[in-house]
Amino acid sequence: MTNTETLEMQLDSSEQTLKLGEIIGKSLKPGSIIALVGDLGAGKTVLVKGIAKGLEVLEEPNSPTFVIMNSYEGRIPLYHFDLYRLSDEEELLGIGYEEYFFGDGIAAVEWADRVKEIFPKHTINIQIKNLESDYDDSMNKRNIKLEGNKQWVLSFKNTAEQAFPTSKK
Repeated sequence: MTNTETLEMQLDSSEQTLKLGEIIGKSLKPGSIIALVGDLGAGKTVLVKGIAKGLEVLEEPNSPTFVIMNSYEGRIPLYHFDLYRLSDEEELLGIGYEEYFFGDGIAAVEWADRVKEIFPKHTINIQIKNLESDYDDSMNKRNIKLEGNKQWVLSFKNTAEQAFPTSKK
């Protein structure tokens, strides 16, 4: 018997993605790690902005593509990683990623699939896939797949289904 659970949802806009992120942020505890995977423009940064809102971060996160990691103060510190330009795991070691992954904050990692082997078992994996898009990003339909600790996912599922009653898949 596995201790992981999966939840899939379909969201219809960036606003819903932001709201989902906020719900996730409110449910996280210190030491949580979120591994985000999805194509360019899929909504990873939008989800992180929502997570930041749920953590009561006052500053709006920007994608740290050129610096690898930005930190933000909130109810729980948020460490936002973007591994898009990462050349190898050595770069992460160079900035001391373990301090952020195994500390008292929340690590949200975009492009996590570039270094899958560094993530511990308690990581919450989120895959985002664009289903269709218009040009102004206001009507992006996204499929979101969350996988993580069974207890967390089942608890989160109840909250998410109340917030998005028609998004069940």
